[in-house]
Amino acid sequence: GISSCAPGGTLLGPPDSVVDLGNTEVTEEIFLEYLSSLGESMFRGESYNLFEHNCNTFSNEVAQFLTGRKIPSYITDLPAEVLATPFGQALRPLLDSVQIQPPGGNTFSRHNGQS
Repeated sequence: GISSCAPGGTLLGPPDSVVDLGNTEVTEEIFLEYLSSLGESMFRGESYNLFEHNCNTFSNEVAQFLTGRKIPSYITDLPAEVLATPFGQALRPLLDSVQIQPPGGNTFSRHNGQS
């Protein structure tokens, strides 16, 4: 599912870094409609997979919609890099056996008191 947080933050706290991908001409109304459609299709809660369909996959999809640019590959390639290590290979069966459900459903808001 899709959840939201205050701009400049994450559900896990402040980001380690911020990458400027440019500006957008997409209106808030169109963006919220887009998020709603993603939450009903590609990014339903049950489609989450820590290694293959995660928050970075979502961020990349949204960045392309808003700016036409992808997020850096050093972010999107991180799960594959972890899985390429002996530790990642040892850990994968355990993580695959656990149902990881990120917090929230399809909840996002304007962060100004309105939903």
